Amino acid sequence: MSEDYFADWNELISKLPGRHILQTKEWGNAKIANRWNPIQRVWRHPDGSLAAAAQILIRSISFSGLKLPMRIMYIPRGPLIDDWCDSQLRRRVLDDLYLLGKEHRAVFIKIDPEIEFGRGVPGSKGQIDNPQTDLLVEELRASGWVPSPEQIQFKNTVTLDLKGEPEQLLANMKQKTRYNIRLAERRGVTIKSAGADDLDLLYQMYAETSLRDNFTIRNQAYYLSLWKNFIDCGMAEPLIAEVDGEPVAAVIIFRFAGRSWYMFGMSSTSHREKMPNYLLQWHAILSAKESGCLEYDLWGAPDEFLESSELWGVYRFKEGLGGQVVRYIGAWDLPINKLFYRVYMQMMPRLLAQMRRRGLVQTKDAIQAG
Repeated sequence: MSEDYFADWNELISKLPGRHILQTKEWGNAKIANRWNPIQRVWRHPDGSLAAAAQILIRSISFSGLKLPMRIMYIPRGPLIDDWCDSQLRRRVLDDLYLLGKEHRAVFIKIDPEIEFGRGVPGSKGQIDNPQTDLLVEELRASGWVPSPEQIQFKNTVTLDLKGEPEQLLANMKQKTRYNIRLAERRGVTIKSAGADDLDLLYQMYAETSLRDNFTIRNQAYYLSLWKNFIDCGMAEPLIAEVDGEPVAAVIIFRFAGRSWYMFGMSSTSHREKMPNYLLQWHAILSAKESGCLEYDLWGAPDEFLESSELWGVYRFKEGLGGQVVRYIGAWDLPINKLFYRVYMQMMPRLLAQMRRRGLVQTKDAIQAG
């Protein structure tokens, strides 16, 4: 394991399976605004070739403004390992991460790599399971790792294979989805590629969406900086749906190493009957394909595929686009200081409630200011 400044970090990790936008140097730099310190680690095979890599976020814990003598370490969508089935390499990486946690006096380390439990909705005809993952999970448990009660990223998602021709991608969609795409076109919805000048508008729409759909977002400065940096380096593209020149919905699509992610979506309450979100996604799919991406990650699906799930309606929308469910192992924690880990997990509900209250006030203020 080595730690250096890797000017070619993105190029390095682009060669590894599971390469992810959340492991790029741009994402690490963006998290500095939230008091995370990103560091990078690589592991190499005996011949010098890259075996694994991880961008690790480290942050001190604070509660009610008081900085506590505790740190947490988080590897979003990592570590990236050349072959997770290589038990010797896997143990080497995870053991080194434990030592790194001890070195930084971390309470625990959190990982959430894209290790697939399988594909397809459990119980459906399309279900495909990966039995090797069961063995890996058993090994994690035996090594002291525990399923995290704090899942930061989505445990499951829906992805589209973009290797087909546009006609085939359209044919793979549900009939109702194709109908709504054509409906939006007939009713005058148009899509335009946006830029940094549109970011204030996008945030206002995103803030309205968060209040309407009851999810918490960060402050405006964070998103404007994050979006602008990724747009400026060609790793993100905002698309806006308009009706008679009025913005009614938008998405921001991120891209890296042949993959694309639908990470941010926002909409107003105007012209919803014209189905702008369907046409937006179709244009996002086409744009991702034209940029050379082979996969489009629609970012999120229910943990359990039940109609009572809060994400059920969102999942049905994504499924209609022809997507396939991908089920991951989710986030796992390695408690290093077990006493402080229990204390931290007991504090988490209060911390999250405090963050939600603060976020709600900031969002309402931002809308009024806008």
